Amino acid sequence: MIDHISIKNFAIIENTEIDFKEGLNIITGETGSGKSIVIEAISLALGSRADSSYVRTGTDKAVIQLTGTLKDKDFVITREISQTGKNLCRINGDIVTLSQVNLLSSQIADVHGQYDNQSLLNPDYHVTLLDSYKQQDTVCLKEDVASKYNTYIKTRKDLAHLLSLEKESKRKLDFYKFESAEIEKANLIIGEDKELHDKISLLQNSEKIYDNISKAYQAMYEESPSVMEGLNFSVKALEEISPYAKSIASISEEFSDIYYRLEDICHEIKNAKDSISFSPSELDEAIARLDLIDALKKKYGSSIEEILKYQENLQSQLSIAENMDEEKKNLMHQLKKAKDELFESCNALTLNRKEKALELEKAIQTELVDLNFNDSQVKIAIEPLDEPTEIGLDKVEILITTNRGESLKPLYKIVSGGEMSRIMLAFKNIISSYDKIPTLIFDEIDNGISGITASIVGKKLKEISSDHQILCITHLPQIAACGDHNYKIYKDSTDTSTFTHVECLNESEKINEIARLLGGTSITESTMKTAKELIENSI
Repeated sequence: MIDHISIKNFAIIENTEIDFKEGLNIITGETGSGKSIVIEAISLALGSRADSSYVRTGTDKAVIQLTGTLKDKDFVITREISQTGKNLCRINGDIVTLSQVNLLSSQIADVHGQYDNQSLLNPDYHVTLLDSYKQQDTVCLKEDVASKYNTYIKTRKDLAHLLSLEKESKRKLDFYKFESAEIEKANLIIGEDKELHDKISLLQNSEKIYDNISKAYQAMYEESPSVMEGLNFSVKALEEISPYAKSIASISEEFSDIYYRLEDICHEIKNAKDSISFSPSELDEAIARLDLIDALKKKYGSSIEEILKYQENLQSQLSIAENMDEEKKNLMHQLKKAKDELFESCNALTLNRKEKALELEKAIQTELVDLNFNDSQVKIAIEPLDEPTEIGLDKVEILITTNRGESLKPLYKIVSGGEMSRIMLAFKNIISSYDKIPTLIFDEIDNGISGITASIVGKKLKEISSDHQILCITHLPQIAACGDHNYKIYKDSTDTSTFTHVECLNESEKINEIARLLGGTSITESTMKTAKELIENSI
């Protein structure tokens, strides 16, 4: 239930506070006094969208604070809108997102604006109305349908994508095979290009290499005296005197090690000299092999690693292309399964809707009789759609006749504005009895009605208010007379500004306001008497 609203610098409201109570709260006022602005402020506090145009001219920001109780717990919702467009939401002082405000608000109040009746004229909205009736019985079924639908759509898209690739993949199959075979035939080994560079360099310079190695070996062994002979003589000379001094013995030992190490190196030089041979055919083969690798690099990658990786990708593409028929068969099977499961879930939802439709028809019929539709008949028609949707396979449309003997027709073909208001009120009453929302808000529910019908609507609102708090804006005295608590909105102005005020009326002020609604500016004893009679008859 909503207990209080504080409105500051919102539209033409400078600073207004309203205490709401249980039962039927009626708000009246002159046209243009700002009645709907109060509902706009409440809607904003409950999570509707806002922009800087709501901020009162000449001020920095608008602040709306709504307080009340929900399930025996107090809540405070605060909305701030600045001239710069910044929007701040708080719940019990904590900054929250707009979606969090909406989540809380959906449990607090249902706002019915003066233009909402038009939604009844749209058949696409009728399935939403039906689902909102005893929605706890439908929500799981709808979630199941939505999940199955998303699976079905994804599988269908996957299959369509595969089919679009099928022709192109088959065209590329031979090309993929050629490239893969070319790389495979090369029998590449990682690092062999570097080895080939070294080998070619060796073969191209083999004569010079042989000559220099030979000179080095000759100097070490073959010349007289050779380096090794001189070193050998030095080793023996040092060995002879090593027993006489430890320092010389140490030098002798190190020198001996160097000699034997050089001897090993000389053998390696000899082996290298003996292994060098120049073969023009071997050089040609190495150059040809390196040219092949370089050609493959230009086509498939800058290194052997990249070429082999490209080949892996080719194999993957070949596997996809070669297995496309199997993949297509698998996806078609999955699509059929997804479609069967979707239709199964849709059928379960349809059955639930048909059962609820019969109950809702009777409930609406009873409400419409209470609202002076004595000869009306209602039918909720459910027909299958050509294709399933995320909310099922049903086309739901409410058909009605308001006169005896006439055939059932869509709402948009037969109902007037006043009839639409009463039909929407019937829906609100029925649905609210199941959704447990404590507060119902109506902005000019009386649109298009008058006379006896207005009195009937007022009494219906009074009846609903026994289980719900109702906030209702009206311009009809018959409805205003039914209020448990009445409020008057009025405005005044200075040379530069306009101000809107809200006052809670006592009993005598309520009579005066209803008399004003009856007689306009001319309030007579007769209108005062009629106002009192309207109030007495509403009890």
